[in-house]
Amino acid sequence: MQLQQHFKLMATYNERMNAQVYDTASKLGTAELIEDRGAFFGSIYGTLNHIVVADTMWLKRFATHPSSTATLAVMVALPMPERLDQIMFDDLDGLKVHRQWLDSVIINWIEALTDEDLSTTLSYHNSKGIVSTRRYSSLIYHFFNHQTHHRGQVSTLLSQAGLDIGVTDLLALIPDEA
Repeated sequence: MQLQQHFKLMATYNERMNAQVYDTASKLGTAELIEDRGAFFGSIYGTLNHIVVADTMWLKRFATHPSSTATLAVMVALPMPERLDQIMFDDLDGLKVHRQWLDSVIINWIEALTDEDLSTTLSYHNSKGIVSTRRYSSLIYHFFNHQTHHRGQVSTLLSQAGLDIGVTDLLALIPDEA
């Protein structure tokens, strides 16, 4: 399997898991969603917002890569979030619609990448203004891993609230090749 195919699997998994998390979170009332539960970003809602903030930051950075300027042109018009804990939407419904849109942008972007694109580098400024240049594929691994990390936190918070998001294993999407 080529690297680009691995990322297609990750984008599909990402979309599926986001749908599961948001469908489960929608069973809670606003007070339960915004309750500070001691997570990195406080609440379930704060953590879901953080994932959207980080995705927006990364997709805007990725949009500067020559292979991604066309597929990520829609990201350029979005404002760059100012803080990692910025609340992007005031309600779960608005956040969910935006999350679904972001997931479709991610899938279209990943589908357009080639293995040759992935072997190049990307120079970018982090949220503190520090310039880095790193392998494009490694940054995309980080992008997906970051979401998985924080969705795991949301899964735990939802479990503590008495809700199960269901199967979360990537293995469920990997075809059996027996």
